Amino acid sequence: MRQLGDLEAEIMDRLWNWGRPATAREVRDDLNRKRPIAYSTVKTVADILFNKGMLTREKEGRAWLYRATCTRQQYAAARMQDALDGNPDPAGVLLSFVEQISADEVQALRSALRAAKRRSGS
Repeated sequence: MRQLGDLEAEIMDRLWNWGRPATAREVRDDLNRKRPIAYSTVKTVADILFNKGMLTREKEGRAWLYRATCTRQQYAAARMQDALDGNPDPAGVLLSFVEQISADEVQALRSALRAAKRRSGS
């Protein structure tokens, strides 16, 4: 899964935070609180995200309602999997990753590994 561009990430961030579908106009209005941006720009990028499979859309009146197809966590996990896929040294990648994260993140990783082990019954 590709890394999102800046505006793609801003749109996805809002949809993930809101936890509900939204129109391009709603997203544009929220983005305009920080910087001016045209409706057509937001609509174009939302359509690009739809074509990439990151959003679904359904018609409501004259507008499209966009909804994220995955959670923020699922997206991040897919990006992490991409970093491991095809790498000749996945253990080295994981070691480098663990060396860069905070103690709290290491603890969260340990908890996730324990939970995964319980789920798999191992």
